[in-house]
Amino acid sequence: MAITRRDLMKAGMAAGTALAMPSILRAQTSPDAARTVRMVMPDLTIFDPLLSISDQTYMHGLAVYDTLFGLDAKLVPQPQMVGKWHISDDKKTYTFGLRDGLQFHDGTPVTAADCIASIRRWGQVDGGGKLIMERTSDIAKRDEKTFTIDLKEPLGILLDLLAGGTNFLSIMREKDASRPATEQVTSNIGSGPFRFNESLVRPGASFTYDRNEKYIPRQNPAEGLAGGKVVKVDRVEWQVITDQQTALAALQAGETDFVLSPAPDLYPVIENDPNLELQVLNTSGSDLYIRMNFLQPPFNNVKARQAMLHLIDQEAFLRVMAPDSRFAHPVTSLFGNSTPYSNDENTGWYKKGGDPERAKQLLEEAGYAGEKVFIFQITDWATASNAALLLADTLRKIGVNVELGAMSFGEFTARRANKGPVENGGWSIFISDWSDYNFGDPIGTSFMFANGDKAWWGWPKSDEYEALRAKWIVAETLEKRQALAREMQGVWWDFVGAVMLGQIVQPAAHRKALTGLIAVPDSRFPMWNMQKA
Repeated sequence: MAITRRDLMKAGMAAGTALAMPSILRAQTSPDAARTVRMVMPDLTIFDPLLSISDQTYMHGLAVYDTLFGLDAKLVPQPQMVGKWHISDDKKTYTFGLRDGLQFHDGTPVTAADCIASIRRWGQVDGGGKLIMERTSDIAKRDEKTFTIDLKEPLGILLDLLAGGTNFLSIMREKDASRPATEQVTSNIGSGPFRFNESLVRPGASFTYDRNEKYIPRQNPAEGLAGGKVVKVDRVEWQVITDQQTALAALQAGETDFVLSPAPDLYPVIENDPNLELQVLNTSGSDLYIRMNFLQPPFNNVKARQAMLHLIDQEAFLRVMAPDSRFAHPVTSLFGNSTPYSNDENTGWYKKGGDPERAKQLLEEAGYAGEKVFIFQITDWATASNAALLLADTLRKIGVNVELGAMSFGEFTARRANKGPVENGGWSIFISDWSDYNFGDPIGTSFMFANGDKAWWGWPKSDEYEALRAKWIVAETLEKRQALAREMQGVWWDFVGAVMLGQIVQPAAHRKALTGLIAVPDSRFPMWNMQKA
């Protein structure tokens, strides 16, 4: 007999013990069970951090590789592999010295040449890395442990870019980093706190990481992705279990210790089991938004875009996107809820319940004449699909001619590039998300560009906003960037580069015996510091 999620919740809440269902995972007991952590994670198909920005590839990179700087819990860059650094008086030359004891898993020392090659390779693909390379006259080795980045002009956010790029800046061996960024590095040899165990790879089933006994962590406490990367277990095994019920059954039975993304409708089962708990590790969460096509009617008119800003009732959208209100929050800042740049500039448009009458008036002022509004409905992403259905219904109530385009995510990404009118295969609106953390980086987060044809899908254009974004590049202090953030947000909500639907924070599930998990303002968390009772 098939066991449904409803049956599963009833069984879990009634008994509060392991679910009575067959398991395909009956793990063999091993002598080192107390020193091995088993985690249900997404399948890992790409191992090179420069070839994918998926969470699993990024977390693989965090484990195997080390990096020059890391972001702490407040998103401030802190030295990691770097021991000392110096900025010249003209702010054009940065000198970095590596700390003692760094070595790759093959026993060779980490050198300045390895760092230079890794930065140059990263600079081919990462948005922040490209900016660094554009503004760099040279990256030069001074000695085996020292190198410089010589800039053509000051770049106040250099350390932030090195610490927090969209692509993980993994320091590789020079011979690996010399590969083009389009070719995958296959060695998986870094200098990080874990060694990747190639002999135990089971594609599509499991991946194993062993503690790097020769890794020398920094002495300061772990915080975010910075501080001491102290590994307190001998082994971490990633288990790929795609069925949510099977994953939960394994967690309840003690066959796994951690589930990264349990389904929201299973939260009651987890919370009623005395051996399990939910924990928010991604303190940033994801911000969902509506992106409009600036090139085609009706949203080529700013008043039509402003109509959408007034129309949206974030609380209503959050109810259909996140059934558990504890993990859903409105977001009114372009810079998200969790970044140092979040602010309340020009947010008078926000109103509980939205303002459909104001939205209708603005559409009339825009000259809307019944043009078809095509909304993507991504059917294999339930959150976005539900939001698209609600959006279509909300627009129809104010007289908009809506067509829902139901399609897979793959079909959506292909059609999204079409800049033509709806009748020629174009589009009007899509719904997507970005990590709340990324909204603190208007230089590396392409969603936040407004440079027309060069911008991200939707192609927003605002010369005034772009002039302010250019100032961000050379702003030297957090305070200067916070002031710029207020100005940028004021302009953004006038031309309406996108409309927020709300923030969703998804907790992980784990056995209570697993402690020391580090919460970070990102969807990619580290595996160091955790331990089993």
